Amino acid sequence: MTSEKRVVVIGGGLAGLRLAGRLGPAATVTVLGEETHVPYNRVLLAEVLAGRYAPEVTSLPAPGPVLRRGVRAVRVDRADRTVHCDDGTVAPYDTLVLATGSNAVLPPLRGLFEPEGRELPDGVHAFRTMDDCLALSAAVRPGVRAVVIGGGLLGVSAARALAARGAVVVLAQQGERLMERQLDAEASALLATHLTELGVEIHTECRARGLEIQPLRHSRSGSAGATPPAAAPRPGAAAGPRKVTGVELADGYRLEADIVVLACGVRPRTGLAQAAGLETRKGILVDDELRTSDPRIHAIGDCAEHAGQVYGLAGAALEQADALAAVLTGGSAPYTGTRALTRLTLGGTGDDSLDLAAFGETTALPGDDVVRLTDGTRRTYRKVVLRGDRLVGGVLLGELSTVGALARTWEGGEPPHDLFHLLTDDGGH
Repeated sequence: MTSEKRVVVIGGGLAGLRLAGRLGPAATVTVLGEETHVPYNRVLLAEVLAGRYAPEVTSLPAPGPVLRRGVRAVRVDRADRTVHCDDGTVAPYDTLVLATGSNAVLPPLRGLFEPEGRELPDGVHAFRTMDDCLALSAAVRPGVRAVVIGGGLLGVSAARALAARGAVVVLAQQGERLMERQLDAEASALLATHLTELGVEIHTECRARGLEIQPLRHSRSGSAGATPPAAAPRPGAAAGPRKVTGVELADGYRLEADIVVLACGVRPRTGLAQAAGLETRKGILVDDELRTSDPRIHAIGDCAEHAGQVYGLAGAALEQADALAAVLTGGSAPYTGTRALTRLTLGGTGDDSLDLAAFGETTALPGDDVVRLTDGTRRTYRKVVLRGDRLVGGVLLGELSTVGALARTWEGGEPPHDLFHLLTDDGGH
């Protein structure tokens, strides 16, 4: 690829900016970023919410003039090879890269939206973007009642951050345990104990059915303290402001709430690709060169589906960006997938902190060997799963000094020569 080639990247997040940086002078690159903020690492948003980091600490390296902030792509014209934007501009391309990321999943809760409406009630927050984080942070104060719906990675991070700010936090998880996609039952139980000790009330196997909402009334001029009755809306008129007051669970139990955080996972943003006629399933389908069904269009990051897998992890987004940069600059090494490692730091100091990591298959199959080391005094837990002579997965909580050595052994697919050494502190050095 020469610098005369025009590469347009839709998405100013981690994947899109990594690709732009890797291409450098090899192409004329334009990145269309929908958000107006300086590009940031969304992995650190929980630290911002907890008050441990200022928003600027999350900033990614400055991308320079290649990034157009606050510009949303609204249509891709594959015949003309152009991208049409909401500000009326048109960006022509020789190669188009979709790095559109993912959206927060908004569950079908009764009362979440008014008929034909898309405005969340006051006090209800998604937790996906910097705007979400700043709005939620502004609403938190000591003693505020917060309900987090969702006990995955995002929900656990949000609950811990809110507790650190002094909120009274209830976490409602539909599944039988926390972070069930990453952790085994023992590790999940240890995580639940940690959160409970920090004041988080946890409800598992519990489905939120609806929100309790009340209309917000605005005072008018008149006697002090007088509150006029709310006028009935005219047929077809837009509903007035609404405020959440509680969460109704499927078993009829009610949780009082000043704040509700929707942490129910994410969904790849595929609307632009679908409208352009590209093949999609869970995400935008790509091959080993990260090409979509149109060979001039590629997809990377949270929106891409490769070999049936949508990763939704920063590590995979970076690997895909690097792989695509090699393809676009004449390389031939195919992308064969990412061996993803999930790592989470529930920050704090001393006993208030907890680190965890999980990789590969953390639940053993019949015939697998499992090795566990648990230290009740140090409150650490380490488990690895062996299939034959291969390490296929593991979970670590409380002490991660060995995670690098274990992950390298797992990624390399070679038999571990001294498993006990790998599981002890010395194995990480």
